[in-house]
Amino acid sequence: MDPRIREHARIIVDHSTEIESGDNVLVTAPPVAEDLAVAVYEELGKRGAHPMRMGGGSRASRAYLRAADPEDFELPEHLLAAVEEADAAIRVRADRNTNEQGDVAPETNTAYQKVRQPISDALMDTRWVLTQHPAPGNAQDAEMSTEAYADFVYEAINKDWEAQREHQAQMVEILESGTEVHLKSGTETDLTMRIDGMLTRNDDAEHNLPGGEVFTAPVPDSVEGTVLFDMPLMAQGREITDVYLEFEGGRVVEHSAAKNEDVLSAVLETDDGARRIGELGIGMNRSIDQFTYNMLFDEKMGDTVHLALGRAYEDTVGEDRERNDSAIHMDMIVDMSEDSLIEVDGELVQRNGTFVFEDGFEAN
Repeated sequence: MDPRIREHARIIVDHSTEIESGDNVLVTAPPVAEDLAVAVYEELGKRGAHPMRMGGGSRASRAYLRAADPEDFELPEHLLAAVEEADAAIRVRADRNTNEQGDVAPETNTAYQKVRQPISDALMDTRWVLTQHPAPGNAQDAEMSTEAYADFVYEAINKDWEAQREHQAQMVEILESGTEVHLKSGTETDLTMRIDGMLTRNDDAEHNLPGGEVFTAPVPDSVEGTVLFDMPLMAQGREITDVYLEFEGGRVVEHSAAKNEDVLSAVLETDDGARRIGELGIGMNRSIDQFTYNMLFDEKMGDTVHLALGRAYEDTVGEDRERNDSAIHMDMIVDMSEDSLIEVDGELVQRNGTFVFEDGFEAN
């Protein structure tokens, strides 16, 4: 077995989920990630944990969703019970075909996500982590060989997370003391939002592996302006490009997309919270240096900002603030490498992807 897989498993178990003897652990990994599942199980065995494996296969999910009547969807109580008994949850992404569910109706996908929201909420109460195993389908999306993609994945994952956390802490300090964030990029993105009373988190690969971002939640009704997400995203097995949103009073009032706008429209109709922003994230992982059509990596790129429609994470919302709730959490990315800036309370903190505390920052 590739020793990098064993190191990946060790980081998952020791750093991300902090597994202890007696922990009940849910492991979701598709067959193509069998090597990582084996390595994780070995680490869990060394620590006296109790794992339970779930398949996570996209072909089976597609077959079910295409055969089922959305009106028959109900909360699977047996799965909810398993999640509620878990101390930790490890979810591995790996695909032979990332478009496997591309022919499932968008309305079916959103109905399925909505009815399963209690399961998503219960998972958030565990010590959870989402990670990636390098698989052929993901390598193909990234336009890399499987070997080159594996090098890319492990470069981003198997790193010194304590050092990364210290680097990101500089941006955390800026946001924690701030009231308003202004994002500007090109001629289409000019967006403001308040973050006072919200909590800023330092993602050092506790829940996302790789980590490498600083994130918070905006005050729900404070988002104003326009944004063009000029980097593509994959949603419900489809590529959506050039998503454009206009906000008034925190809500999306106009939207468009150059490709698969119907998927975007269906997402926005999921529930009331789907039209609001639940997360502002600032990418800071410099080991991720190219776009790969994988949001787990792409949103961490150092020259990007991402916003998520829908659910806000509870640990980013202050005690006296409203948490935006939704069955969805869909991240979308703005390239900040050129003709772009981030201001906090009128002070420039990033220009063209370079932070004020990094070498090469230009104030003008």
